[in-house]
Amino acid sequence: MENLRIVFMGTPEFAVGILDAILKNKYEVVGVITAADKPAGRGQNIKYSAVKEFALEHNLTLLQPINLKEEAFLSQLKSLNANLQVVVAFRMLPEVVWKMPKLGTFNLHASLLPNYRGAAPINWAIINGEIKTGVTTFFIDDKIDTGAMILSRAIEIAPDENAGALHDRLMNIGCEAVVDTLSLIEKGNTTTTIQKENENIKTAFKLNKENCKIDWSKSAQEIHNLIRGLSPYPSSWSVFKDKNEEWNVKIHESKIILEKHNHTIGKIIATKKELKVAVKNGFIQILSLQFPGKKKMNTNELLNGVSFTEQAQAE
Repeated sequence: MENLRIVFMGTPEFAVGILDAILKNKYEVVGVITAADKPAGRGQNIKYSAVKEFALEHNLTLLQPINLKEEAFLSQLKSLNANLQVVVAFRMLPEVVWKMPKLGTFNLHASLLPNYRGAAPINWAIINGEIKTGVTTFFIDDKIDTGAMILSRAIEIAPDENAGALHDRLMNIGCEAVVDTLSLIEKGNTTTTIQKENENIKTAFKLNKENCKIDWSKSAQEIHNLIRGLSPYPSSWSVFKDKNEEWNVKIHESKIILEKHNHTIGKIIATKKELKVAVKNGFIQILSLQFPGKKKMNTNELLNGVSFTEQAQAE
């Protein structure tokens, strides 16, 4: 049995939950690596990563390299004398970094590998209408999310669950998976499974403006899945046009109404209490949304102050 000396690498909120679980299980964290500070928001104020905030609160040794191959950083990393590195939602590591500790470097990924390798596994599992997902720990190699798997934990995705709720549940089972993986490594009981390549592997592409835009010609279920898969962040969006005005509108929550109709695809139908968009096999009822420069609001609030004409269209 070997005492673990861990360097933890991660950046967002998801990684914080895992780091917290490692500490609560009395493992020694000799250093934390996170993203460099960067300006954010309208005021361009410097924003710390969620992991940095946590590391400062817990007086952990913190490194924020810009270049992971820089000699100064590599010598600092070496001086921490870690025998294991744990990576959660960080960035691709150069070989000189992931090969450094004696016991290797493992990553926690929020999918059941080999499916959904890449930047946004939680979102894409929902967007693609999966009913099951999970987390996987694996030893890092020279490609993205392809290394030998240590263990995985699966959960079901609820029919109307959004990415935010799934994120929190995956963080909880991710904590268990990482602690179980640490226990296996500590006792020298690790067995790994090589990921099998096949042409049906689904990818968790990076989210961008284009793949977050709603295509109203798709089925009600596909559109609903996109909306919940991108809620609360970065959120799906559509252009609403009415008379001579148009707005880029973020859509946060929706409901499917399956029924036959004769409306054109994308037609916006609004009453005093309800807002829906016609799609090929029914309607998408919009429950909450956000107009440019406004806060997120439910549809009732919006319809108190905004009315749509017969010509209103979502594109």
